[in-house]
Amino acid sequence: MGEKNIFLAFDYGTRNIGVAVGQKITQSATVLAPLLAKNTIPPWHKIDELIKSWQPQALVVGVPYQKDGSDLKVTKFAKNFIAELEKRYRLPVYAAEERFTTKAAREKIFEHGGYKALQKESVDSLAAKLILEEWMSTDSADKK
Repeated sequence: MGEKNIFLAFDYGTRNIGVAVGQKITQSATVLAPLLAKNTIPPWHKIDELIKSWQPQALVVGVPYQKDGSDLKVTKFAKNFIAELEKRYRLPVYAAEERFTTKAAREKIFEHGGYKALQKESVDSLAAKLILEEWMSTDSADKK
């Protein structure tokens, strides 16, 4: 059947989790519907559906840091999310360092459609798309 080179990416947040799917061959990603976390707990049943539907060869999770490289409050949650993904799905899970992805996503949406677009579009899923495209464009994606 051959390798599909499909990756799922997550921009973990304690309330919203952005999701994107991408292909290594084209190095492009598509925004998927964001997931709503409840009390910092991801909706695992929806992640189960994504894994089953897309059958990715690996997962990529953005891990946020401060400008100086120190942890944010959400950094620990993102790392716990990675550990749980590895345990549940037995897939490679790559941490993609990210510092300004959400800010870049907001700017991109605002540029495109102003404040109203910012309200409608998922900043979190666009951030996941940017994380995945950046990750695929580096050597990281060649690890598998």
